[in-house]
Amino acid sequence: MQNYLIKNISIVNEGRTITSDILIKNDRIEKISANIQPPFLVKEISGEGKYLLPGAIDDQVHFREPGLTHKATIYTEAKAAVAGGVTSFMEMPNTIPPAFTQDLLEEKYSIAAQNSLANYSFFMGTSNTNADEVLKTNAKKKEVCGIKIFMGSSTGNLLVDNFLTLDKLFRESEVLIATHCEDEKIIRQNLEKLKLEKKELSAADHPIIRNEDACFESSLTAVQFAKKYGTRLHILHISTEKELQLFTNLMPLKDKRITAEVCVHHLHFTSNDYERLGNLIKCNPAIKSPKNKESLWKALLDDRLDVIATDHAPHTWGEKNEPYEKAFAGLPLVQHPLLLMLHYTNEGRISIEKVVEKMCHAPAVAFQIAQRGFVREGYYADLVIVDLNNPFTVSKDNILYKCGWSPLENFIFPATIKNTFVNGHMVYGNEGFDESQKGQRLLFTR
Repeated sequence: MQNYLIKNISIVNEGRTITSDILIKNDRIEKISANIQPPFLVKEISGEGKYLLPGAIDDQVHFREPGLTHKATIYTEAKAAVAGGVTSFMEMPNTIPPAFTQDLLEEKYSIAAQNSLANYSFFMGTSNTNADEVLKTNAKKKEVCGIKIFMGSSTGNLLVDNFLTLDKLFRESEVLIATHCEDEKIIRQNLEKLKLEKKELSAADHPIIRNEDACFESSLTAVQFAKKYGTRLHILHISTEKELQLFTNLMPLKDKRITAEVCVHHLHFTSNDYERLGNLIKCNPAIKSPKNKESLWKALLDDRLDVIATDHAPHTWGEKNEPYEKAFAGLPLVQHPLLLMLHYTNEGRISIEKVVEKMCHAPAVAFQIAQRGFVREGYYADLVIVDLNNPFTVSKDNILYKCGWSPLENFIFPATIKNTFVNGHMVYGNEGFDESQKGQRLLFTR
């Protein structure tokens, strides 16, 4: 492998920013110090005026392989991820077929081992009838990020609404359970009521149908199960002010048994944006009113919300431009979450140290990922160099998603991703890729 010496760069890590050199040897961070003189050959990179961050870890993506590869593949979306400074991802089980067996789960790992430029892990999928198979994940707790339960879903047999199944999973799981929480009964009632009132629905109706009560009631149920059994619960994509009462900031993240994620689109868009973007920002749970966005920001900054992710969920342009009820829910985001948060750093809303905490450190701590998420000697060299003074405009020419579009098109970020290292390998630099090495399977210290 090529070894690297990055000179005189501002390193953002563990709540502070220091100027230093950093030496990368093979796949690890060898040394962090001023004026490093390496005893072996290196490629030297000037870090003057730039910042070095740990690679972002996205704990919720949908890369659509197998079965939905007209939308995306592990290769295309992982490539987009590393171009955006995301060096590791955890992918969801709602593919075709769903990851309902251990063999199907391992098939996804095999695809990633051959094709993913980023590090990877995959959630085991649940249904109302496969609890015994799901719980075999206990034997793989050092090798699998967790179990995913759709407690609200429109994706057929991925919906788990049988309380006996839920009870068994929360009682017996030894690995983290991640939940999508929306109450399907409330959603159906809201939809039926609105259809009686209106001839035609639009994207602006989405947060009325999938409202705050639907999210809260489902999240409350998950929390109650977790507290009953002491389960390690991680609730995905919190989108409402009401749900925030379920979470605490009275203990360190490493001690929490119940944690929460917020996604970049719920921090950026509001229901006011449906008029401009329509179905392009239709997603589940829905983007809601501005008051919810403001409450999410407050909870993120005071640590009731623990992790920032994307819920990257690409669909084709045609699938998004169907009439509201037929249009697919989800938006592609994994290429731009770090730049979007650095936009808010530039606006003074969140410090760069807090961005790194929520996108890099916190996922590593919450999921107990081995030797990643921090800039530490001996850790894997998953690193990102950013230029905070070089604006970047999102356009169709530089979008790498297979679907070819983004709800952020024409948005101007104040910063640019210059280089991304995955396991010490510079996979992205100077707007080009070196695909000679693939990412690694994430391991966990459970």
